[in-house]
Amino acid sequence: MKVLNFPLAKITISFILGIIASYYTKPSIVTAGIFLISSITIFCVLYFSSAKNKKLNIIFGISTSIVSFFIGILTLQLQTDSYQKSNYINSKTAFEKPQFIIFTLREKLKSNDFNDRYIAIINQIESKTYTGRIIVNIQKDSTKNKVILGNAIRVKTILQPNTSSKNPNQFDYAKYLSNKQIYGQVYCRKSEITINKNIKKDIWYYSGRLHSRIINNLEKAHFNKDEMNVALALILGQQQEISQDIIKDYQYSGTTHVLSVSGLHVGFIMLFINFILKPIPNTRKGSFIKLISILISLAIFAIISGLSPPVLRSVVMFSFLAVGNHLRRSGNIYHTLLVSVLLILLFEPYFLFDVGFQLSYLALFFILWLQPILKNIWTPKHKITIYIWNALTVSFAAQIGTLPVCLYYFHQFPGLFFVTNIIILPLLSFIMIAGIIVMIIAVFYSPPVILVVIFEKSIYLLNLMIHFVATFESFVIRDISFNFYYLVTIYLLIIAGTIWLNKPSFNKTISLLITIILVQISFIYTKKEIESQQELIVYNTKKNTLISERIGKNITFITSDSLSKNNISTSYLVANSGILKGTHRIKNTLFFNGKKILVLDSTGVYEDRIQPDILLLTQSPKINLDRVLQDLHPKIIIADASNSYSTQKIWKASCLKKNIPFHATAEKGFYKLN
Repeated sequence: MKVLNFPLAKITISFILGIIASYYTKPSIVTAGIFLISSITIFCVLYFSSAKNKKLNIIFGISTSIVSFFIGILTLQLQTDSYQKSNYINSKTAFEKPQFIIFTLREKLKSNDFNDRYIAIINQIESKTYTGRIIVNIQKDSTKNKVILGNAIRVKTILQPNTSSKNPNQFDYAKYLSNKQIYGQVYCRKSEITINKNIKKDIWYYSGRLHSRIINNLEKAHFNKDEMNVALALILGQQQEISQDIIKDYQYSGTTHVLSVSGLHVGFIMLFINFILKPIPNTRKGSFIKLISILISLAIFAIISGLSPPVLRSVVMFSFLAVGNHLRRSGNIYHTLLVSVLLILLFEPYFLFDVGFQLSYLALFFILWLQPILKNIWTPKHKITIYIWNALTVSFAAQIGTLPVCLYYFHQFPGLFFVTNIIILPLLSFIMIAGIIVMIIAVFYSPPVILVVIFEKSIYLLNLMIHFVATFESFVIRDISFNFYYLVTIYLLIIAGTIWLNKPSFNKTISLLITIILVQISFIYTKKEIESQQELIVYNTKKNTLISERIGKNITFITSDSLSKNNISTSYLVANSGILKGTHRIKNTLFFNGKKILVLDSTGVYEDRIQPDILLLTQSPKINLDRVLQDLHPKIIIADASNSYSTQKIWKASCLKKNIPFHATAEKGFYKLN
């Protein structure tokens, strides 16, 4: 790939590798700074030396990459809020007892059945100044919610730390929030909060007011609620109020990207603006006017949509593309993409670990790189076939580029994605244009009824088409086991295959064959790794006791009740490429790898002569644990989440007296025995 010969590509890749290294190794800022200063010193020496000795150019290039690598390391450390002394995570008392906390609402999140949810910025904790982002949960009741973005709220409450998933292979919500620099949450009632009359009128406040004004004007025009929520997602990227049924339809049809503002949406906006500005001649002055108009329009769009990270990413990405086009550098579009990646990650390095960021850039890169190659495979003659073929190649290029990442994170594949994209693209084009017009009008006053009706019916038709495709659930391939080895090797295969397809040669064929062998090795290694593993897991489940016994790929679930298909068992099977061997009712005594496990349930009945290695307590048995420990002498006590919290506290104290390890799944998560 010629783009890799460009110095910026090597700098960007080194910078990204530095961010990844910093994320997993977590060096101190001082250590990262020392290494950066040392690498810059070597860089400067080599810079002046290479001017006299050309043989040092290669070493100078390597030193440039090393400097970029350490800049990436330091950038992530400096942008990690938890390392800042002023961050609220350093206020230990706020997590231990109720404190007076003052925070400013910044962003509205999707509400749940119980709470209205916001992202807020901490201002003070007990009159001491602190910083950082939190999630605010305000309990719903019959009274009207009077809070708006920009409100400074004072409430006496306790900060709740984010809790990780307590079962294996589950979505780690705590890590997800940590990557967004959110380390805690507060829960409060409307009656407990005091709203400061002085509103902080920053760009987020005006963005929120503008967004509220659009919604109010659309409601005045009697826009149907369901269609309006989809319209807000399509045009402004606001998914907070979309029903789960509609989201499910978009997932099964392979069109979830339509509901998230991405390159597709911002691309439509750029095309629309270019269409409006078409009468302006392509002179130097005219081209500059077009560029400024596009940049201002994209900035306004970002503000109207609420300045959410996905919108900002897409706007920055296409702003650079617009600048590159203005400078007549369309041939170096990859370099323009690299500049946008570098700039975004320089200010927000944690975006690198956001799935949306990864999918956006992968989709755009593969559309630019792979689609022209696929397009040249066949040259249709009729306009309809040209349109269908172009839509197919764009859809396939984006899907091929994002497929490994989607399988890695979501473990499913919508088989009818190409059909859906061909069907909805013409309608989506009309909806985007009509939607932009309606939203612009709604900023000032209620849109004309006829325009709203046309827009509303077109969205209704879009939802109907997507729902029809989603009904063919048999085409949605779910529960696909896909690990990191597959992710890396299949991307190598896709890249080598694309390079070979563009211009076959002997060396490229060898490279392609090597990547195929690497894919096979990843499958063989994974299979060998799976077959060599044995483990028993006690899960953190409240209603019933759940245990899994794994020998190789064969997994048996042991439960106190009938096992129904749930996220816990499914996630474990998928993540471990497992086969469900069977389901059994739990017995009082279990054996695993030479360990004897005694299960003591609600009956509280046991035999004195049994001397178990592990004692598993379930269903809150009425026992005197001190006496049980004296009779049985277990090496470790496990209490699952089916036991009451108060009973577990007593058990924990008893184990502490006897110096016996106590593992409560509600506190420490699942227990694994290898």
